[in-house]
Amino acid sequence: MKAVYYETFGQPPVVAKLADPTPGPHGVVVKVEATGLCRSDWHGWMGHDPDIVLPHVPGHELAGVIVAVGPDVRRWRPGERVTVPFVGGCGACPECTSGNQQVCERQFQPGFTAWGSFADYVAVDYADTNLVRLPEELDFATAASLGCRFVTSFRAIVDQGRVGPGEWVAVHGAGGVGLSAIMIASAMGANVIAVDLSPRKLALAIDCGAKVGIDAAKTEDVPAAIRDLTQGGAHVSMDALGSPVTCFNSIACLRRRGRHLQVGLMLADHARPAIPMDKVIAHEIEIRGSHGMQAHRYPAMMAMILAGKLRPQKLIGQTLRLDEAPAALMAMDKFTGTGISIIVP
Repeated sequence: MKAVYYETFGQPPVVAKLADPTPGPHGVVVKVEATGLCRSDWHGWMGHDPDIVLPHVPGHELAGVIVAVGPDVRRWRPGERVTVPFVGGCGACPECTSGNQQVCERQFQPGFTAWGSFADYVAVDYADTNLVRLPEELDFATAASLGCRFVTSFRAIVDQGRVGPGEWVAVHGAGGVGLSAIMIASAMGANVIAVDLSPRKLALAIDCGAKVGIDAAKTEDVPAAIRDLTQGGAHVSMDALGSPVTCFNSIACLRRRGRHLQVGLMLADHARPAIPMDKVIAHEIEIRGSHGMQAHRYPAMMAMILAGKLRPQKLIGQTLRLDEAPAALMAMDKFTGTGISIIVP
């Protein structure tokens, strides 16, 4: 098979000819029809993820067709159209048995703990626990765009943030994660404020349902602006980017007993950001992370997509060939594109 491949962190990946994968006893092999390009892939390529063992094939947001099935798989057959959460559970640990596969103690992650989907084929372990059947109405590119960004935002907004109609929700960063969160929060009936440095991304945020856009490059005090706009602060705020500034601003813009959602990755030098802990204590601020979404929660999201309440296809910014993926991966830290990039092997 052809795949994007690197042997050294931080050095240019190449498109190489590699052996086709084979399924494990509880796994399947999926022919990749579309895969998303995510900043998590950039963090992995930079060496920020300790789970990656070199040499490596990145990619974790995928959709495709099963072509081979392990002997112990019971629920799946070749020819079925599937996607998979970017965090897969083992199905046996205490977290999995409680329904929280997204924080499995022995989690499986294509593109991190194993070779990923920037390839013609990808092996997926624990298939009975993790695979998600795709409705025929959902094309592969849209299914891949759900990837880690849309589903993580869905869990963050709906399950972790408990966003309700009429609440003010601030989203810091209007990339793939942020735009997904904006669309989902708006569909839940919230009043959404988008914060970004790019007028182009703020315009897209408005198109995805944000009521207001704040240009952080032209706003001296973003938390104060949000508190003024909402007459006391946001009920829920998400750091969708993952930086010390956006993390601090997200917490600082909340009203009393507000909920902060950390979805943007905080790795390497950003792993220990300063936060306004005095406000967290005095105002009883709630801080929650969101790390993927369990396969069993996909039906609720799929129902909203099929009903037209969510339109993730609007977030697709560009489609790339596999040979264009290495350059696009290396440029992920520049934040130059809008929406989600999809690779079609």
